[in-house]
Amino acid sequence: MAHYNSKDHYFHKAKKEGFVARSAYKLQEIQQKYKIIRPGDRVLDLGCSPGSWSQVAAKIIGENGFLTGIDLKPVTISSTKRTQFIVGDILNLDLKEMGPFSVILSDMAPSTSGIKSRDQALSEELCYTVLSIAKRRLDKGGNLVMKLFEGPESEQVAKQTKDLFAKVQRYKPLAVRKGSYETYIIGTSFNFNY
Repeated sequence: MAHYNSKDHYFHKAKKEGFVARSAYKLQEIQQKYKIIRPGDRVLDLGCSPGSWSQVAAKIIGENGFLTGIDLKPVTISSTKRTQFIVGDILNLDLKEMGPFSVILSDMAPSTSGIKSRDQALSEELCYTVLSIAKRRLDKGGNLVMKLFEGPESEQVAKQTKDLFAKVQRYKPLAVRKGSYETYIIGTSFNFNY
């Protein structure tokens, strides 16, 4: 297994710029390229702890937007009038009370076992869960970003995403650690017919 420097350039940059984790730069880069989030959007941030994606998204949505973050672990950032954080399992939460959302973000990853094929399969399952939530809670024309560990079934995940969105791309931000097999699936303009 390749060793990585946990305190790399992005780690120090995050500390300096007030982000709780280096992963903030992954979303910043995706946002710059694809304009996923707009001012006034209602955002659902799945797997939001420690809160760096929420920090980035909250800044973009501004005073008229609202962000809901959900994770098994608590976030390390404070709630504001336009953010709420829920500690819970998305598989057991009743999302009917929430949304609809203009954007769904998922930086969720399984608890890794170190067995590549197992971790990839668990990551794919999480993606299917996110797509199932999107079908129920995403606005028509809404956008999605979700993390996927690249594996044999990646094409299948991308294909199912294409059934729901006008445009789907895979993108690996520069802030992803070298040697990592994580990538992001980006779906724009949700057009699923109920």
